[in-house]
Amino acid sequence: MERFLEVAINAAKGAGIIQKKSLGKRLKIEHKGEIDLITDIDKKSEKYIIKMIKSNFPEHGLLTEESYKDSLEADYLWVIDPLDGTTNYAHGYHCFSISIALIIKGEIVVGVVYDPIRKELFSAIKGKGAYLNNKPIHVSSVSKVVDSLLCTGFPYDLHTSEINNLDHFLNMMMVAQAIRRDGSAALDLCYTACGRFDGFWELKLKPWDVMAGALIVLEAGGKVTDFAGEPFDKTGIEILATNGLVHHEMSRILLKGKRP
Repeated sequence: MERFLEVAINAAKGAGIIQKKSLGKRLKIEHKGEIDLITDIDKKSEKYIIKMIKSNFPEHGLLTEESYKDSLEADYLWVIDPLDGTTNYAHGYHCFSISIALIIKGEIVVGVVYDPIRKELFSAIKGKGAYLNNKPIHVSSVSKVVDSLLCTGFPYDLHTSEINNLDHFLNMMMVAQAIRRDGSAALDLCYTACGRFDGFWELKLKPWDVMAGALIVLEAGGKVTDFAGEPFDKTGIEILATNGLVHHEMSRILLKGKRP
């Protein structure tokens, strides 16, 4: 597992260099949807990560945001978001990350999320704990939602679908201490893992958004499920990640709103 982690870290850091060099410069931006962007830096970062992984593990499968769509059922599958927070990046807002996870026979076993601006590397190997820049991290000890700083995000079909998280946001806002919306689900999960947030929820995400971060939360002592508290769905359709102590209360609030 250490070899897998080493390759993932090197790939994430290399992509981070690419992103820092181009931050604030003129970008080639395309629209995958009305508010769903992709830049040339997404593509360059993904190309770099894929090259690193394929040169070390040529037989492994790839599931990436832009290029490869191998099955989640592959024995060895790398799940990659080369730039999580593209809209932030395109606007020069310093909240974005690289997310890389490895799934072996259906289990997430390695997770890496790298913030190149803050040089924060979150990592985990299944069963071996979670780390920030090689130092162990753990979820918070907050036990009530009223005392919690939470985080969420909104789906790309916000303008066209009634299932858009606005009802959940309102319901949670009326109970929680405060809520943030930062635009990088991978970082939101890692911030939950290290105790900066006490809980995170979102819907209509993709596997590459949540795989690495979910493992990091679990290895930091947290809990990850769907809104109803059922086992986490790797597709990312619903995710609730918490310190475990506010999980049931957050679940009850989320069940009052619309679900996919």
